[in-house]
Amino acid sequence: MHLTWIMDEISNLTVMFIEPSTNVRTSLHNIFTQCGITRISHVMRASTAIAMLQKESFDIILCEFDLSEGQDGQQLLEDLRQHRLLPLTTLFLMVTGERSQSKVISTVELAPTEYLLKPFTAGALLQRVGRALEKRAAFIPAYRAMEHGDLQEAILCCERGESISPAYALDFRFLRADLHLRQGQPAQAESIYGQLAETRAVEWAHLGLAKAWCMQNRLGEAEELLTRLLRENGKLWDAYDYLARVLEAGGRLPEAKQVLMNAVALSPHTVRRLRKLGRLALETGDIDTALAAFQDVIGKVRHSRFRDPEDYVHLVQALLGKGNVHQAAAIVRELGKSLSDFKKTEACGAISSALIHEFKSETESALEQLAAAVDACSGNAGLSNEVKMVLAQSCLNNGMEDSAATVMLDVMNNAADDAAMAKAVALLERAGCKDLSDSLAQKSRQQVADLAAACEDRLGQGDYRGAVELVTHAAHKMSDNPDVVHSAAVTVLTCIDRTGWDDELGTQAHRLVENARRLNPAHPRLESLSNLYRATLKKYSIPFEHMSGKSRMRA
Repeated sequence: MHLTWIMDEISNLTVMFIEPSTNVRTSLHNIFTQCGITRISHVMRASTAIAMLQKESFDIILCEFDLSEGQDGQQLLEDLRQHRLLPLTTLFLMVTGERSQSKVISTVELAPTEYLLKPFTAGALLQRVGRALEKRAAFIPAYRAMEHGDLQEAILCCERGESISPAYALDFRFLRADLHLRQGQPAQAESIYGQLAETRAVEWAHLGLAKAWCMQNRLGEAEELLTRLLRENGKLWDAYDYLARVLEAGGRLPEAKQVLMNAVALSPHTVRRLRKLGRLALETGDIDTALAAFQDVIGKVRHSRFRDPEDYVHLVQALLGKGNVHQAAAIVRELGKSLSDFKKTEACGAISSALIHEFKSETESALEQLAAAVDACSGNAGLSNEVKMVLAQSCLNNGMEDSAATVMLDVMNNAADDAAMAKAVALLERAGCKDLSDSLAQKSRQQVADLAAACEDRLGQGDYRGAVELVTHAAHKMSDNPDVVHSAAVTVLTCIDRTGWDDELGTQAHRLVENARRLNPAHPRLESLSNLYRATLKKYSIPFEHMSGKSRMRA
């Protein structure tokens, strides 16, 4: 049935083979061309695949796990997921002879559409592809709406899909619940997950319930449920991450670190989790764990296009914690040599060098590097708050209180939530700078309040473009502050409502709404922002797909 369906329906599909072996590529090519599929691209390496996927999408990707040179298939898939290069409509099939349990687990955790173990027949391959295409066809309306940012329409598509395709009813309900979470509607998601808990998918439903409770700040209930889930099934990977998040939010960092260590012991190849483990280990003073984690991270991303210079800062911290000055210096040289084209490299190199000079009591050299790092940081180097706080701490250690204050004000302005602000306050208080901490916190709050007042004043005077210019500048400087991003989105939409449709403003609004959803899905005003955006597009008869297309072209 699946083979016939393929022969009749998929001649226009696009396919990419990521496979180093010419013989295997030829064999796969013949299998698909016999089905009438001729739009096939062949690549041998992960780097080539990423370059192509940054420009175009494919309906089907068949990827060999062992790519010989550079990244393997699991590392590639993690990059594609992390950097949103894999559309929801793309089927990703991992093809492998790999049977190492840890590698298989880490790959399956990334949810490829199919995981095919060699050897397999052409019929078996086509049957798996056909089954996946049939499911994709049922979900395409919801996936398209999601990719265009129209989450409300995606929810409606899921409701229709349950009736039209009852075989996938559970999948549609899970997707609908997840969409409510993304919309900032945890109560609606909780109701759906509660119903799903009565089905055979009870574990996944309980995991969803825990996520909904986290968004509602019901952390005690979420912790209890996540702990029980992991006790019953240690392979619910998201449960580890959410439980660690809950524990970290409660200030229980050693427990959060242990949860991630348990996850890494079972699934040791996921870079995102290794990074988080390394950072928590540094915060808790577990230098051995931090060192192992960041050495592992740098080794795994060595061939990635998306390496992060901040990993080198953290590795230098860990090496200095063990007294390995020469190795730390070698890491700084490697950073400057292998990541010279990365935006963050100058700042991260200066911070790392300053840490080494500080360790060696070379104060003059440390001050020179710290000054360079602060300059790079003020130039919008794109550093995370974690690394900015490493810089601020070193400034304080070397008597550069004014520079530390400048950096920490930036940290506070970009605090994503109360927990992030508390970390910033704690750093200053540990350094004996409580007065400075109080002053900066007040200044940060005042800056946001002044921004809101100035924006309101310009709107009241009818200077809508002036208000947009004001909040756009603020959102650029405070890009990780959910309140600022939310206010900027509302201001841009208000300008459109009062002055008429403008494609440039519409694109700006689309990006701000998407960023607001990413930064804090639990923001209390996210649902109203989504509704305002939808109403604005409806007023001017602008389809969501028009805006998502504009946003991608300008990215």
